[in-house]
Amino acid sequence: MKTARVNNVVLSYRDSGSGNPLVFLHAFPLNQSMWNDQVAEFSKTFRVITLDWRGFGGSSLSEEPSTMAIYADDLAGLLDHLEIDRATICGLSMGGYAAFSFLGKYPDRIEALVLADTRATSDSEATRENRRLMAVLAREKGPAAIADQIVSKLLGSKTMANNPAIVARVRTMIEGNGAEGIARALLGMAERPDSTPLLAGIRCQTLIVVGEDDSLTPPSEAELMAKSVAGAQLAIIPGVGHLPNLELPQEFNRVVRAFLSSS
Repeated sequence: MKTARVNNVVLSYRDSGSGNPLVFLHAFPLNQSMWNDQVAEFSKTFRVITLDWRGFGGSSLSEEPSTMAIYADDLAGLLDHLEIDRATICGLSMGGYAAFSFLGKYPDRIEALVLADTRATSDSEATRENRRLMAVLAREKGPAAIADQIVSKLLGSKTMANNPAIVARVRTMIEGNGAEGIARALLGMAERPDSTPLLAGIRCQTLIVVGEDDSLTPPSEAELMAKSVAGAQLAIIPGVGHLPNLELPQEFNRVVRAFLSSS
């Protein structure tokens, strides 16, 4: 991993391959290693960038809260560091929330957009309260307690039953993060605004991907987004949950590569 000082934090990132820039934004509460299969595949033909959000993986924290707007600024700062003006952005779950913020603040820097297992709408009050309670849990009990709460929600039932290696990999990623980074991300997600008004204004080629069995951001959310973005493509990956790139990487990669070839 490499590091760059951006916006008062040290960001850990990877820069692999050559060609048109393709940036993968990781989900909560994981880290950039969730994209290992995608880095291996797409770095053959693209310049692939991944990063750990502040407070995750190898990235540090500052005194600022970890809002989605701050994540967007961190991404812009990293792209500046790498001398990349425009890139295709692929954000999954919380990475998608950050992508929406990046879209609102830096629309001219997005070449094409992949929104995976995410939603444009803001949280309900019940969901906000649950995130606040989970932030308290993270600070009091640590990342392992968060893993206990969330692993079975992140992965589809078939993955949970039949792929213990993926279950263990996800748990290891969660437990490798700092409690404070997790807590601040939870609070930042709770505070994020409704991004639905941005959808009609998206002019770049857009792919929306979702796992068929995703209970956190179900296919109905993906379908609503696809209907609101002019010309958007929609792909529903069967038999997986909230992390299709981990649960069925070959199919996720096939869908994304087909989109990139057409955009």
